[in-house]
Parts: sequence; C-alpha cells; structure tokens
Amino acid sequence: MRKLSLPLLLTTLLAAGMLAACSPKYDWRDYRSADAPYAVLFPGKPASQTRTINLDGQEVSMTMTAAEVDGVSFAVGSARLADASKAPAALAAMKTALVNNIGAAIVSDKTTATSSGMGGLSGQQTMVEVEAKGAHNGEATLLIGHFIAKDNRIYQVIIMGAEKHVVRDTVDTFMSSFKLN
Repeated sequence: MRKLSLPLLLTTLLAAGMLAACSPKYDWRDYRSADAPYAVLFPGKPASQTRTINLDGQEVSMTMTAAEVDGVSFAVGSARLADASKAPAALAAMKTALVNNIGAAIVSDKTTATSSGMGGLSGQQTMVEVEAKGAHNGEATLLIGHFIAKDNRIYQVIIMGAEKHVVRDTVDTFMSSFKLN
C-alpha cells in the first residue's frame, strides 16, 4: 500500500472541502403542473398536496406544490372556481389568510388587471403582488406573494420564510419563472 505524504493529504482534503462548499444550495427544477396550466422552476424537488379550502365562502379544491430550502418555502397553489366573477374575492382571501398566518404587516401591495384577446378568445387576468413582514416561531418572517386570477383559475405563487434566509436573486428567479400556459 502506498503512503500519502502529509502535503498531498492536506491538499486532497482541502480540495474535497472546497468542492463540498461549492455544491449548489438551489437545485432548480422545471415543474409543469398536471392539473393546472402553469410551469415554474422550483429550487428543489417539490411535493404536492390537494385539499379543500374556504375562500370567502367559496369551497375550492386547492393543490399546493412546494419545495423548501434553508427554511424558506417556495410554493404554488392552484384552484378552479365555479364562478370566475368571484376571483377577486378569492385572491383577497388567499392574501389575507397568508398575511394573518404570520401576523404580518403589509409592506407593499399592488394590483394589476389585464385583458387579452387571442385568436378570437378573450381573457381577463388580475394579479395582486404583496410583500409582508411578520414573525413565525419568534423569528422575523418575510412573505412575498403573487396572487393571480385568470378566467376561472386562481394561483398563489409565494415565498415565505425567515427573512435572513430569503435571497432576493432567488425570489426573482422563482417569481419570474412562473408562466401560465
């Protein structure tokens, strides 16, 4: 058996340590929903769960797909409404529930509405963008959310976690990757 010299052993250990330190924290994965027309990049392997929730008196089956990295949750929720005219109330209910969940104060809140006509079809889309700061388990918590209604479908695209672990470049990557099909 060959003996390794101390300098070679130290160099090998140092190189192995550097490679381990360079391993990516975020393992971006393309995700396409099987039950709603959207695609998004998640920073890790997502898991999905569907349950019935109440949104301002409307019972809907919402599917949440999420991944967590460093205590920060990246999630997309989607549901179909029976009546598209109730989408604004549903968006407001989703936003209020999440903000209240962390006892947050809203830092910014912006609503935009657009209409589109494509191939003779028209569509209405509303988006509410919110940023809120609160506390969860005694730690400063940040919520960044986009709540979207397109025709009779609603979506929540959120990042929530300890404020010190939320990286703005990562927020931009996740939010800008969300696309409706």
